[in-house]
Amino acid sequence: MDYLPLLLDFVLHVDKHLATFVATYGAWVYALLFLIIFVETGVVVMPFLPGDSLLFVVGAMCGTGLMELHIAMPLLLVAAVAGNQSNYTLGRYFGPKVFQWENSRFFNKQAFNQAHAFYEKHGGITIVIARFMPFVRTFAPFVAGVAAMTRSKFTFYDVTGGVLWVCGLIGVGYAFGNVPWVQQNLEKIIWAMIIVPGLLIIAGSLRAKFKARG
Repeated sequence: MDYLPLLLDFVLHVDKHLATFVATYGAWVYALLFLIIFVETGVVVMPFLPGDSLLFVVGAMCGTGLMELHIAMPLLLVAAVAGNQSNYTLGRYFGPKVFQWENSRFFNKQAFNQAHAFYEKHGGITIVIARFMPFVRTFAPFVAGVAAMTRSKFTFYDVTGGVLWVCGLIGVGYAFGNVPWVQQNLEKIIWAMIIVPGLLIIAGSLRAKFKARG
Protein backbone atom coordinates (compact mmCIF):
# COMPACT_ATOMS: atom_id res chain seq x y z
CA MET A 1 0.00 0.00 0.00
CA ASP A 2 3.03 2.28 -0.24
CA TYR A 3 1.60 3.87 -3.37
CA LEU A 4 -1.22 5.57 -1.40
CA PRO A 5 0.99 8.23 0.29
CA LEU A 6 2.60 8.91 -3.10
CA LEU A 7 -0.78 9.27 -4.77
CA LEU A 8 -2.06 11.57 -2.02
CA ASP A 9 1.08 13.71 -2.26
CA PHE A 10 0.60 13.98 -6.04
CA VAL A 11 -3.06 14.97 -5.66
CA LEU A 12 -2.42 17.61 -2.99
CA HIS A 13 0.71 19.04 -4.61
CA VAL A 14 -0.12 18.48 -8.26
CA ASP A 15 1.02 22.02 -9.11
CA LYS A 16 4.57 21.35 -7.87
CA HIS A 17 4.77 17.91 -9.48
CA LEU A 18 3.58 19.22 -12.85
CA ALA A 19 5.95 22.19 -12.71
CA THR A 20 8.84 19.79 -12.05
CA PHE A 21 7.73 17.54 -14.90
CA VAL A 22 7.50 20.51 -17.31
CA ALA A 23 10.99 21.69 -16.28
CA THR A 24 12.40 18.19 -16.82
CA TYR A 25 10.50 16.86 -19.84
CA GLY A 26 8.94 19.90 -21.49
CA ALA A 27 6.16 19.17 -23.97
CA TRP A 28 5.87 15.55 -22.80
CA VAL A 29 3.68 16.94 -20.02
CA TYR A 30 0.80 17.06 -22.52
CA ALA A 31 1.10 13.32 -23.12
CA LEU A 32 1.13 12.67 -19.37
CA LEU A 33 -1.96 14.83 -18.83
CA PHE A 34 -3.79 13.19 -21.73
CA LEU A 35 -3.06 9.77 -20.22
CA ILE A 36 -4.24 10.76 -16.72
CA ILE A 37 -7.54 12.26 -17.92
CA PHE A 38 -8.18 9.39 -20.34
CA VAL A 39 -7.49 6.72 -17.72
CA GLU A 40 -9.57 8.43 -15.01
CA THR A 41 -12.59 8.71 -17.28
CA GLY A 42 -12.02 5.59 -19.37
CA VAL A 43 -10.99 2.83 -16.98
CA VAL A 44 -13.49 1.72 -14.33
CA VAL A 45 -10.75 0.64 -11.91
CA MET A 46 -9.09 4.09 -11.84
CA PRO A 47 -11.61 6.45 -10.18
CA PHE A 48 -9.10 7.99 -7.77
CA LEU A 49 -7.02 10.09 -10.18
CA PRO A 50 -7.10 13.88 -9.55
CA GLY A 51 -9.16 15.10 -12.51
CA ASP A 52 -10.72 18.28 -11.07
CA SER A 53 -7.66 19.66 -9.32
CA LEU A 54 -5.45 18.65 -12.23
CA LEU A 55 -7.51 20.66 -14.73
CA PHE A 56 -7.56 23.67 -12.41
CA VAL A 57 -3.77 23.56 -12.00
CA VAL A 58 -3.27 23.13 -15.76
CA GLY A 59 -5.26 26.33 -16.27
CA ALA A 60 -3.13 28.15 -13.70
CA MET A 61 0.07 26.94 -15.39
CA CYS A 62 -1.24 28.13 -18.74
CA GLY A 63 -1.84 31.51 -17.10
CA THR A 64 1.85 31.78 -16.16
CA GLY A 65 3.08 30.64 -19.58
CA LEU A 66 4.44 27.28 -18.40
CA MET A 67 1.93 25.55 -20.68
CA GLU A 68 -0.02 26.57 -23.78
CA LEU A 69 -3.76 27.03 -23.32
CA HIS A 70 -4.54 26.44 -27.01
CA ILE A 71 -2.83 23.03 -26.77
CA ALA A 72 -3.87 21.88 -23.30
CA MET A 73 -7.59 22.66 -23.48
CA PRO A 74 -8.51 20.87 -26.75
CA LEU A 75 -6.13 17.98 -26.03
CA LEU A 76 -7.63 17.27 -22.61
CA LEU A 77 -11.14 17.69 -23.99
CA VAL A 78 -10.37 14.94 -26.49
CA ALA A 79 -8.96 12.79 -23.66
CA ALA A 80 -12.10 13.29 -21.54
CA VAL A 81 -14.50 12.51 -24.39
CA ALA A 82 -12.47 9.53 -25.63
CA GLY A 83 -12.17 8.17 -22.08
CA ASN A 84 -15.93 8.25 -21.59
CA GLN A 85 -16.47 6.59 -24.96
CA SER A 86 -14.10 3.79 -23.95
CA ASN A 87 -15.88 3.37 -20.61
CA TYR A 88 -19.30 3.32 -22.30
CA THR A 89 -18.07 0.61 -24.69
CA LEU A 90 -16.94 -1.52 -21.74
CA GLY A 91 -20.38 -1.13 -20.18
CA ARG A 92 -22.11 -2.18 -23.39
CA TYR A 93 -19.82 -5.19 -23.68
CA PHE A 94 -20.31 -6.50 -20.12
CA GLY A 95 -23.99 -5.50 -19.89
CA PRO A 96 -26.33 -6.54 -17.04
CA LYS A 97 -23.95 -9.25 -15.81
CA VAL A 98 -22.09 -6.42 -14.01
CA PHE A 99 -24.78 -6.45 -11.31
CA GLN A 100 -23.55 -9.89 -10.26
CA TRP A 101 -19.93 -8.78 -9.78
CA GLU A 102 -18.57 -8.71 -6.25
CA ASN A 103 -16.70 -5.80 -4.72
CA SER A 104 -12.93 -6.12 -5.17
CA ARG A 105 -9.77 -4.06 -5.50
CA PHE A 106 -10.51 -3.81 -9.23
CA PHE A 107 -14.23 -3.07 -9.00
CA ASN A 108 -15.91 -0.75 -6.48
CA LYS A 109 -19.45 -2.10 -6.40
CA GLN A 110 -20.68 0.62 -4.04
CA ALA A 111 -19.50 3.36 -6.41
CA PHE A 112 -21.12 1.50 -9.30
CA ASN A 113 -24.41 1.21 -7.42
CA GLN A 114 -24.36 4.90 -6.53
CA ALA A 115 -23.74 5.84 -10.16
CA HIS A 116 -26.47 3.48 -11.30
CA ALA A 117 -28.97 4.93 -8.80
CA PHE A 118 -28.07 8.44 -9.94
CA TYR A 119 -28.52 7.40 -13.57
CA GLU A 120 -31.88 5.80 -12.84
CA LYS A 121 -33.09 9.03 -11.23
CA HIS A 122 -31.67 11.63 -13.64
CA GLY A 123 -31.22 9.78 -16.94
CA GLY A 124 -28.80 11.02 -19.59
CA ILE A 125 -28.03 14.29 -17.82
CA THR A 126 -26.13 12.11 -15.33
CA ILE A 127 -23.28 11.98 -17.85
CA VAL A 128 -22.99 15.79 -17.69
CA ILE A 129 -23.46 16.19 -13.92
CA ALA A 130 -21.13 13.29 -13.10
CA ARG A 131 -18.19 15.07 -14.75
CA PHE A 132 -17.98 17.17 -11.59
CA MET A 133 -18.40 14.27 -9.14
CA PRO A 134 -15.29 12.18 -8.32
CA PHE A 135 -15.82 8.40 -8.51
CA VAL A 136 -19.30 8.85 -10.02
CA ARG A 137 -17.81 10.34 -13.19
CA THR A 138 -15.72 7.20 -13.68
CA PHE A 139 -18.74 4.91 -13.42
CA ALA A 140 -21.43 7.06 -15.11
CA PRO A 141 -20.42 6.25 -18.73
CA PHE A 142 -19.97 2.59 -17.78
CA VAL A 143 -23.49 2.57 -16.30
CA ALA A 144 -24.86 4.23 -19.44
CA GLY A 145 -23.33 1.40 -21.46
CA VAL A 146 -24.79 -1.25 -19.15
CA ALA A 147 -28.19 0.47 -19.47
CA ALA A 148 -27.82 0.34 -23.29
CA MET A 149 -28.15 4.09 -23.91
CA THR A 150 -27.75 4.67 -27.65
CA ARG A 151 -24.29 5.75 -28.79
CA SER A 152 -25.60 8.96 -30.41
CA LYS A 153 -27.46 10.06 -27.26
CA PHE A 154 -24.49 9.17 -25.07
CA THR A 155 -22.09 11.09 -27.32
CA PHE A 156 -24.24 14.23 -27.06
CA TYR A 157 -24.10 14.16 -23.25
CA ASP A 158 -20.45 13.07 -23.29
CA VAL A 159 -19.29 16.01 -25.40
CA THR A 160 -21.50 18.50 -23.55
CA GLY A 161 -20.22 17.38 -20.16
CA GLY A 162 -16.64 17.22 -21.40
CA VAL A 163 -16.72 20.81 -22.66
CA LEU A 164 -18.22 22.10 -19.40
CA TRP A 165 -15.79 20.12 -17.25
CA VAL A 166 -12.50 20.55 -19.12
CA CYS A 167 -12.98 24.07 -20.49
CA GLY A 168 -14.72 25.24 -17.32
CA LEU A 169 -12.07 24.09 -14.83
CA ILE A 170 -9.11 25.00 -17.02
CA GLY A 171 -10.73 28.39 -17.66
CA VAL A 172 -11.26 29.03 -13.94
CA GLY A 173 -7.68 27.99 -13.22
CA TYR A 174 -6.42 30.26 -16.01
CA ALA A 175 -8.37 33.22 -14.65
CA PHE A 176 -7.89 32.76 -10.90
CA GLY A 177 -5.20 30.12 -10.32
CA ASN A 178 -2.40 32.66 -9.96
CA VAL A 179 -4.21 35.08 -7.66
CA PRO A 180 -1.99 35.30 -4.53
CA TRP A 181 -4.78 34.20 -2.15
CA VAL A 182 -5.51 31.15 -4.33
CA GLN A 183 -1.82 30.24 -4.49
CA GLN A 184 -1.49 30.51 -0.72
CA ASN A 185 -4.55 28.32 -0.13
CA LEU A 186 -4.21 25.93 -3.07
CA GLU A 187 -3.93 22.80 -0.91
CA LYS A 188 -7.14 23.74 0.94
CA ILE A 189 -8.89 24.39 -2.37
CA ILE A 190 -7.80 20.98 -3.68
CA TRP A 191 -9.09 19.34 -0.49
CA ALA A 192 -12.41 21.16 -0.96
CA MET A 193 -12.62 19.97 -4.59
CA ILE A 194 -12.27 16.40 -3.31
CA ILE A 195 -14.34 16.52 -0.12
CA VAL A 196 -17.34 18.68 -1.08
CA PRO A 197 -18.48 16.54 -4.06
CA GLY A 198 -17.84 13.43 -1.96
CA LEU A 199 -20.10 14.72 0.82
CA LEU A 200 -22.81 15.52 -1.72
CA ILE A 201 -22.62 11.95 -3.05
CA ILE A 202 -22.81 10.49 0.47
CA ALA A 203 -25.74 12.77 1.37
CA GLY A 204 -27.59 11.74 -1.78
CA SER A 205 -26.94 8.07 -1.10
CA LEU A 206 -28.18 8.33 2.50
CA ARG A 207 -31.27 10.25 1.42
CA ALA A 208 -32.08 7.54 -1.13
CA LYS A 209 -31.68 4.80 1.53
CA PHE A 210 -33.97 6.61 3.99
CA LYS A 211 -36.53 7.17 1.25
CA ALA A 212 -36.42 3.47 0.31
CA ARG A 213 -36.96 2.45 3.95
CA GLY A 214 -39.84 4.89 4.34
